[in-house]
Amino acid sequence: MRQDHLISATQLSRADIEAVLDRAAEIDADPAAWGDAHGRAVLGLCFFEPSTRTKMSFDTAIKRLGGTTTDMGSVDSSSVKKGESLADTVRVVEGYADALVLRHPSEGAAKMAAEFVDVPVINAGDGAGQHPSQTLLDLYTIRENVGLDDLSIGIMGDLKYGRTVHSLAEALTNFDVRQHFISPESLRLPRGVRFDLHQSGAQVREHTELEGVLPDLDVLYVTRIQRERFPDENEYEKVAGEYQIDTKTLEAAADDLAVMHPLPRVDEIDPAVDGTDHATYFEQAHNGVPVRMALLDYLLSEEVDQ
Repeated sequence: MRQDHLISATQLSRADIEAVLDRAAEIDADPAAWGDAHGRAVLGLCFFEPSTRTKMSFDTAIKRLGGTTTDMGSVDSSSVKKGESLADTVRVVEGYADALVLRHPSEGAAKMAAEFVDVPVINAGDGAGQHPSQTLLDLYTIRENVGLDDLSIGIMGDLKYGRTVHSLAEALTNFDVRQHFISPESLRLPRGVRFDLHQSGAQVREHTELEGVLPDLDVLYVTRIQRERFPDENEYEKVAGEYQIDTKTLEAAADDLAVMHPLPRVDEIDPAVDGTDHATYFEQAHNGVPVRMALLDYLLSEEVDQ
């Protein structure tokens, strides 16, 4: 793997993905063996939007590699509140850190930030754009459960604003996968993402109902309808709660169907599903640590080598 920054899943080849996932599997098998891998590394956390899993798993990942974090804290407690630009913020934090993890509400923010710094930038979500490290842990979870080729994968919910969906869909074009997208008409994949998928030769089908395709799926990736992304509250209310999974829904599914979710969930997966063999979303969240350890190991090693 040879990348200066990780901004989009489109950067990742199959070889890149497999290199990170193989390293993650090594780490997952014996995390203690990696405790001195990056003992002097400092990871800068720049989160302009709320986060639980992404922020905490990156924090845990660098510490399990022997490093530490420096955190700009909330927007309200930072100089952003005083009007500091993103470019200035990342240039300042670059002076304190060996790599930056950036989450920002504006699509394209991570790409722009990477132009101003020389340390690696990892896009931890840029509005409705991309979330490539989430995609790597999603792919790791899929591989651990059902493999990564000759699969039918359903991706359901907010496909318009869902950055995890955009990244995952594009990364899956590296594999032999049939992708089924299930959403209300108003939350279909953005035209640009659909174009890119078709250009890559991906096998793509779009649906408004789950029932017809569910029995054929190996993976069902459920996403939250993201209230915070809607410019109009009335438009959100029209689709809120439209797609919900419960144990009755899953009676029609294959016994080995893996149900995934990037979390947080609201009401799209009934808690009763948690006790079934289908539920893999908490395993998915756990996988964020070894996968992000593997990603940081590659990026920080490349930084040292340069």
